[in-house]
Amino acid sequence: MRYIAPLLFTLAGSLSLAGSPLAAAATLVVAVVDQAAAPVGDAVVYATPLVAQVANKAPAPAEIAQINKTFVPLVSVLQTGAAVSFPNKDPIRHHLYSFSAAKTFELKLYSGVPVAPVVFDKPGIVVLGCNIHDSMVAYVLVVDTPYFAKSHATGQARLDGLPAGDYEVKVWHPRLANPAPARTMNVGADVSIKTSIDLKPAL
Repeated sequence: MRYIAPLLFTLAGSLSLAGSPLAAAATLVVAVVDQAAAPVGDAVVYATPLVAQVANKAPAPAEIAQINKTFVPLVSVLQTGAAVSFPNKDPIRHHLYSFSAAKTFELKLYSGVPVAPVVFDKPGIVVLGCNIHDSMVAYVLVVDTPYFAKSHATGQARLDGLPAGDYEVKVWHPRLANPAPARTMNVGADVSIKTSIDLKPAL
């Protein structure tokens, strides 16, 4: 399978603004739909400030579990430097691995919770697999920003607490196709936007 780099999308639809443009922080809500106008779940939306911020949020820890021979969640988004725990909640052992350039690691046959979490220290796309169960796959997008969210089944992703300023806003999905040119936007108050992305057929 060929993995597509994050789509840098064109802002679409009307902007819904609320609050003062001098607000210290704002919320960005992005509605993601596919080429058939259907809502897209598990789409990652993230906003990178164009000017470096003095104070930044520390990366939050995360968990990717193995349940019923499935990775849960299927798609994760992390800030660079985040530590991830991989609990095996199945009654059988798993052999977790990634050969991705952004993070190569291996957790050999184990049950329960590994002693140490895995630190994702480089931005990029990481594909996870199990050396015992070939059907198991999961996707991790590691980003150099603390401002990100994953869309729900409704297609909406909500990014809270964005300081006023200029951002490059991107969207990514494991089945993304046809990336678009980069666009930037100014966030000075709450904003709601809609964007359409092209997805490859599910396997």
